[in-house]
Amino acid sequence: MSGSLAARDAVDLARALEAREVSAVEVAREHLARIERLDSGLGAFVAVARDTEQQAARIDHRRGRGERLGPLAGIPLAVKDNLAVRGIEMTCGSRILRGFVPHQDAAAVARARSAGAVVIGKTNLDEFGMGSSTERSAFGPTRNPWDPRRVPGGSSGGSAVAVAAGLAPLALGSDTGGSVRQPAALCGVVGLKPTWG
Repeated sequence: MSGSLAARDAVDLARALEAREVSAVEVAREHLARIERLDSGLGAFVAVARDTEQQAARIDHRRGRGERLGPLAGIPLAVKDNLAVRGIEMTCGSRILRGFVPHQDAAAVARARSAGAVVIGKTNLDEFGMGSSTERSAFGPTRNPWDPRRVPGGSSGGSAVAVAAGLAPLALGSDTGGSVRQPAALCGVVGLKPTWG
């Protein structure tokens, strides 16, 4: 497989993983390296999962055994930090929740994991989702990857930036009044707010 794995979208990566052109561990490592290299200037992530490579290795092991895997098997997934991820601190962009580590995944995260997604980390947001620029987080602002002088939108700005900058091919956000759709538009990626239920 030629070219940067981080430059490929989730559909292309899923096809390459299924065809065994690349391993889930290779995909995870490249995205982790890109986060390490670029995120200090972007502020998309508030935490990176310590077990990303282990999650990916489990997917590779299952694929090697011939198990039937979900459509997201081996795809790195960034998760907005107002959604619970088992074992990773959840702050909602606020210092008031520091130290809170959920013991179970939010329903959306659990469904993504059951489809094979590899949680790579938690993304920045306006504190408690109350904003539209991702400038008001206790962990600092998130910068638009196309022009760091501009905002990425919010409140799911970290998730949009993670996808736009190739730090993760997929990300979860939350959207009450535009918090996925607006940052997706400002960062040039697709954001989907599903219908209720």
